[in-house]
Amino acid sequence: MKAKTKNDLYQAKALHIMLLPAVILTLIFAYLPLGGIVMAFQEFKPLMGFIDSKWVGFEQFAYIFSMPSFWNALRNTFIIAFFKITLSILVPLVLALLLNELIGQKFKRLVQTTIFIPYFFSWAILGGMIIEIFAYDGAINHFINLLGGESIPFLVSNDWFREIIIGTDVWKGMGYNTVLFLAAITNVDPTLYEAAMVDGAGRWKQLLKITIPCISGMVILLTILGLGGILNAGFEQIFILYNPIVEQTVDIIDTFVYRLGIISTQYSAAAAAGLFKSIVSMVFVGVSYWIAYKTTDYRVF
Repeated sequence: MKAKTKNDLYQAKALHIMLLPAVILTLIFAYLPLGGIVMAFQEFKPLMGFIDSKWVGFEQFAYIFSMPSFWNALRNTFIIAFFKITLSILVPLVLALLLNELIGQKFKRLVQTTIFIPYFFSWAILGGMIIEIFAYDGAINHFINLLGGESIPFLVSNDWFREIIIGTDVWKGMGYNTVLFLAAITNVDPTLYEAAMVDGAGRWKQLLKITIPCISGMVILLTILGLGGILNAGFEQIFILYNPIVEQTVDIIDTFVYRLGIISTQYSAAAAAGLFKSIVSMVFVGVSYWIAYKTTDYRVF
């Protein structure tokens, strides 16, 4: 058995060599920085370093938990992430099911390409476009004025800004998830549809009884991945579009950590907030995997 394993490893040595740079980069940029977690339990001073900085235990956690802005950021994070995760699954799922019903292949490919394009643009580019579109004198308000309405300050309104954040994020990523769902649909056994047609099932019954159950694994997978990042409400997007006026409704944990650590130079408190976020995310990943296993017998490994 050991000889066979060694032989398999030897035959795949070229693949392992190709994989080596990625492993090294992952160790350097993903695992090595984990040593900085010790800052969350210190009164960290950059000039003193990790070794000489004063150890304060859980004082930094008590400090951030006493801040009203932290709880506001945590609440906003859950709200924004929940709607992003939910809509980023439902909207592409509906689009994929609709596209699957189309007969014209050229039109289907055109729609797929069109909705996929925003996924390739960074938030630095899309952020500028969104600011121009939703500006007080932008395209949306121009259209509202043409209909006889008054301009709405979308980007400085707590009533609208959160919806813009959620909607534009779903718009950016829906093309990618739509392709994933379409790929899952194409893997459904065609004989199931043929048997359903023989039994008299129409397109609607086939959709409910065959298509959706057969792609439930993909839906569960995307949900699990989404729950794992439920506290990642989109730092890049919010950081680019953010302004102090809408802090009440769109300030999230990541922007809170940024202000606390980079702007206020409270490195230890920022590390404590980041560690808290990571622990909560880990719990959500574990719970989501457990629920998926118990309800659908779904497992990754």
